[in-house]
Amino acid sequence: MENNIRNGDRSRTKKNLKSGRDSIAGKAAGAERNGNLTRRAEKGRKRPGTQRSRETRRNTANIKQAGSRQPVKTLSESRTAAADIAAQDRAVLAGNRKQKVSLAAKQGSKKKGAGGANFVIQGSILAVAGIVVRLIGLFYRIPLIGIIGDEGNGYYTTAFSIYSILLIVSSYSLPTAVSKMVSSRIARGQYCNSVRIYKASLVYAACVGGMAAAAMWFGADLFAGAMKMPYSSYALKTLAPTVWIMAFLGVLRGYFQGMGTMVPTAVSQILEQIVNAVVSIGAAWYLFREGERANLVREGTEYSYAFGAAGGTIGTGAGALVAFLFCVLLMASYKVIMQRQCRKDRIGPTERYGRIAKTLTMTIFPIILSSTVYNISAVLDNFFFGQGMAYFGQGNLIAAQWGIFGKYHTLFMIPVAIANALSSSLIPSLSMAMANKNRGQVLDKVSTAIRFSMLIAIPATIGLTVLSAPINNLLFPSKSGELLIQITMAGASAVTFYSLSTVTNAILQGINHMNTPLKNAAISLVLHVVTLLIMLYGLKWGIYSVIFSNILFALFMCVLNGISIRNYLDYRQEVRKTFVLPLLCSLIMGGAAFGVSYLAAKFLPDGRVWLSLQVAAAVTAAVAVYGICLIKLGAIDEVELYDMPSGRRLVRLARKLRLL
Repeated sequence: MENNIRNGDRSRTKKNLKSGRDSIAGKAAGAERNGNLTRRAEKGRKRPGTQRSRETRRNTANIKQAGSRQPVKTLSESRTAAADIAAQDRAVLAGNRKQKVSLAAKQGSKKKGAGGANFVIQGSILAVAGIVVRLIGLFYRIPLIGIIGDEGNGYYTTAFSIYSILLIVSSYSLPTAVSKMVSSRIARGQYCNSVRIYKASLVYAACVGGMAAAAMWFGADLFAGAMKMPYSSYALKTLAPTVWIMAFLGVLRGYFQGMGTMVPTAVSQILEQIVNAVVSIGAAWYLFREGERANLVREGTEYSYAFGAAGGTIGTGAGALVAFLFCVLLMASYKVIMQRQCRKDRIGPTERYGRIAKTLTMTIFPIILSSTVYNISAVLDNFFFGQGMAYFGQGNLIAAQWGIFGKYHTLFMIPVAIANALSSSLIPSLSMAMANKNRGQVLDKVSTAIRFSMLIAIPATIGLTVLSAPINNLLFPSKSGELLIQITMAGASAVTFYSLSTVTNAILQGINHMNTPLKNAAISLVLHVVTLLIMLYGLKWGIYSVIFSNILFALFMCVLNGISIRNYLDYRQEVRKTFVLPLLCSLIMGGAAFGVSYLAAKFLPDGRVWLSLQVAAAVTAAVAVYGICLIKLGAIDEVELYDMPSGRRLVRLARKLRLL
């Protein structure tokens, strides 16, 4: 009997030991799994460039907590629990597709009502307006150049280079500065202070805009002489009043952007460009005829081109005036809402105008300097190109070749307009997130802005390269068409680098590092000038020196801005879906577009109408192929489609085509 008791004790001891070992093994397995999940979650937090959803992080935490509370007691139970946790792990890391898609669909309607919260939607509104404005500008430049010729277009482009610099000083920075200051006050509920910022900005516009207009009028001859294009002084003088009007218009647009809506800016831009197109063509035609009479009286040949260019710039002022009156009427109708918000405002002290003026100056000044340095490269290019061509005895080609460069610049700035629009909506949105101290939201906006801009800029670069000949022959038929085609192909990559540098500039300004873009732009400008002089005087590349040095300038800005963003935000840029896959899809798209264009050119007869059909067919094929490749190669998924403008329609279309 004692032996039986001993045997029973031994068997129970063995069972207990085995159960203990199984329990310890189960706990160890659970701890290892929880450790893996924790490390994955920590890795996701350390790489903010690839944001994970809130559901993923919450489920990961729940699994970890559940694993730590519930020990596994038997081997079978441990295996069952391990299978359950592994399934949950896969669901967490891969994401529940249906749940995330339905959640994105539900949140789509909420984002539409969120006003300025969804900066991509607001930026898309402004981007559509920007593209419409650029297309109007492109199409009215065709008859305008036909009237004034390449020489007149050279005077026109030179005048606008100087006008752009003075515009930056007086008004270009105002929408950015005003929207940034207004949005940060509205995020705190300080509506009265936002109105006081608006009033102080109007005073600034009156003073600085007036001084810039006077400098442009009285210094027109000096500026034109420095550019080796003295006849461009007529166009400079007609642009002088526009500088003052644009200063007030910049304040009005900036206030609406700070309120979280881009619609007033978008509508006013379209109205401005329509009036600009009509008046510019009419005034250029009339003044060109007057210039021909002046040629006979003064025994010259350039007055017709100079007067025609001046007529083209008159339309710019007329368009700005109409847009300003539209915004004034809109602000008058909004005045009642502003007063009601101010009556309800009980948050924080009222800021004094002296303090507002100081803050406005401190906000505007870095933006002015960085924007001036960023855009002064065009003036320096014009200056050094004129000096270099005169040095080599080719002064007679300056106006004509610079006019050809102006055509290229007009063309490549169309896709860059999307990045400009995205930046305008990104700055107030980032300012709100910074005011609320929401780091996750800041990182998400940064990642979304960069990726969205690259989804547009990279295919635009490839498209301009492969379709350079048909597009330029359609838009700018002239004897100098071959040079324009070569310039466009050589400089198409500027679209990608300028888009990325524009967005990264806006990111740095939105996260309150206003001086960083200035420093980066100054460094890039010095490198730009050095490379320009080497290529112009050393390599004797002529107009190509300007093309390649501009590309390098934007590339330097991208690199320096990227380093700064990484240091300030501890941000790690996602590369595969932001750069690699869009580039791969764009290359496939480019091959399809080139093939369609080649076949159309081979079988269609000559003529401008048939050429327009060729371009339309190639562009349509390019858009379709690019969209299909984005979805099929995994560059964009269903959830991300919902987050885009018209996301529901895009998802329905993709499902009908069986792409999802």
